[in-house]
Amino acid sequence: MLNNQTQSATRSFEGTVVSTAMNKTVIVRVDTMRMHEKYNKNYKVSKRYPVHDEKGEAKVGDKVTFVECRPISKTKKWRLEAVKK
Repeated sequence: MLNNQTQSATRSFEGTVVSTAMNKTVIVRVDTMRMHEKYNKNYKVSKRYPVHDEKGEAKVGDKVTFVECRPISKTKKWRLEAVKK
């Protein structure tokens, strides 16, 4: 019997830290551009993600990279990977 293991695709995003008010959690805003179907005009869509920051190294305004992980709490399913100041 062959062992067919496929590599799981983990999602990762890049965004800006907008809040550090909680312990070990930062709120990161990810901006994406979309095109309107009818008018073919680009517009910006923002989404906020609660990200687990174990060491507390991210500050407001930092550019960060985060990846998907196991659920840490009810809303936190993302883990901080790198901080780009």
